[in-house]
Amino acid sequence: MSGRKALRQISFWVLAVLASVLLSGCGSEYVVLNPKGPVAETQYNLIVISTILCAIIIIPVFVITAFIVYRYRDTKDNKAPYKPQWAHNTALEVIWWTIPVIIIAILGYFTARDTYALVESPNKEVKPITIQVTSLDWKWMFTYPEQNIATVNYLEIPAGVPVQFRLSADGPMNSFWVPELGGQIYAMSGMATKMYLQADKPGEYEGLGANFTGKDFAHMQFKVIAKPQAEFDQWVKEAKSSNNPVMTKQDYEELRKPGTSDVKTYSAFPKGLFEEIVMKYSHGHDGNMSQEQPAGEQKSDQKAEGSASEAHQMPGMDMSQMPGMDMSK
Repeated sequence: MSGRKALRQISFWVLAVLASVLLSGCGSEYVVLNPKGPVAETQYNLIVISTILCAIIIIPVFVITAFIVYRYRDTKDNKAPYKPQWAHNTALEVIWWTIPVIIIAILGYFTARDTYALVESPNKEVKPITIQVTSLDWKWMFTYPEQNIATVNYLEIPAGVPVQFRLSADGPMNSFWVPELGGQIYAMSGMATKMYLQADKPGEYEGLGANFTGKDFAHMQFKVIAKPQAEFDQWVKEAKSSNNPVMTKQDYEELRKPGTSDVKTYSAFPKGLFEEIVMKYSHGHDGNMSQEQPAGEQKSDQKAEGSASEAHQMPGMDMSQMPGMDMSK
């Protein structure tokens, strides 16, 4: 087989693989690359920048590799010189060390900038709402401390309003993810991690648990429905109506038992429930419960916060302030 024919065959298979990967998405969108909010948009831009910077190294390496394989192939008609003796080349050393260092420095700058920016609310001009997220076996519970309502396996939010999620788990560690609105963040027992998300426009978005937690973890999916503020307020009123039950401690104990669950809405829930869940596994340490509490929650949480403040806070327990743990990145 001639060298040119072999090269053509290699090129054909490379293009075939690329086409199969790229065209497999036709007819549907790559949700991670389809941002619907400012957090997801920032992360999307970081993905693009990272891809370009990595391509500056990867593409030349692939091209040079293909050239070397072709140029120095073992065939009878190949006249490429064989030079087993190598000598140090200062210019080449400078090039192949300087370029990667510069690229890593640029990538590090953009990564650090966006990571710290995403810790804060994406819209400082609009007051965020707070939603507490609890990962259970195998379901998601959402409590709205300012509205005093709770839902299971679905979530409604106002469009154009930042949402501060505070996450914990009453069971195995999980990862909360709404791909079109932002990246993942862990929900861990004994800790309250934090992330901001925002939907720019009304719509319905897919949410899921992105961490393996047992046999029914695949059922930990939920809908995020973004509505205009007026429609969201109307939904809150309907949720608080007598048609929906009030969650009691006994109801929660039943809910937390391993098993799947249908969509549920509760017109009220026990005050301080989320704080109790966090403190249950915190072993006497403050799991970052005293920071950024909603105004309506402060009085009801004084007892829980007081017991936490008496204990020594371990360095690093505030996982929401650690850029490396913020999966919205």
